[in-house]
Amino acid sequence: MSNPVKLTPQHLKELQDEMVWMKTVREKEVADLIKEARSFGDLSENSEYDEAKDQQGKLYSREAEVQAILDNYVLIDESTMDDTSVAVGGSVKVLDEEFDEELEFRIVGTQEADSMDGRISEESPFGKALLGKHVGDSVKVHAPAGEFTYRILEISNS
Repeated sequence: MSNPVKLTPQHLKELQDEMVWMKTVREKEVADLIKEARSFGDLSENSEYDEAKDQQGKLYSREAEVQAILDNYVLIDESTMDDTSVAVGGSVKVLDEEFDEELEFRIVGTQEADSMDGRISEESPFGKALLGKHVGDSVKVHAPAGEFTYRILEISNS
C-alpha cells in the first residue's frame, strides 16, 4: 500500500463533495450524452458518441483517483498544532533575503499543493526546508534553480 495522503479538513470535504457530485449529477449527464449520441445512428462514424464515451472514461478515471485518496488519507489535525514551529497545515510568512520580499505560504500535503495559490507541498524542497523551523530561523532552500535563503517572520498553525 502506498503512503497515506495528508489532507486538511477543508480539502477532505472538497473531495467528498466532488465524489458525490460525480456519482449523482455528472454520471447522469454523461449517460444522457451517450444515450443521445446513440440515437444518431451508426456508432462507427459518430463523433458525438466518441466524445461522450471519452467524457465517461475521464469521469471514471477521476472517480477512481478520488476514491483512492479517500481510501488512504491521514487528516491533518489542526487543533493540536501550535504557533512555535512550521507544520503541515499551517501558514508561514517568510522574507526572501535576496529580493527583500515578504511571502506567505501554507504548507499542505501533495494533493493540495498549488504554488500559484500559495500552497506549498510538504515534500517540495521549500516545504521540507521549512518544516520544524521557528520564527527568526534562516532557512536555505536547495532547489533545481539554485539555493535560496529565507528568514521566517511569522508562523500561524491555527
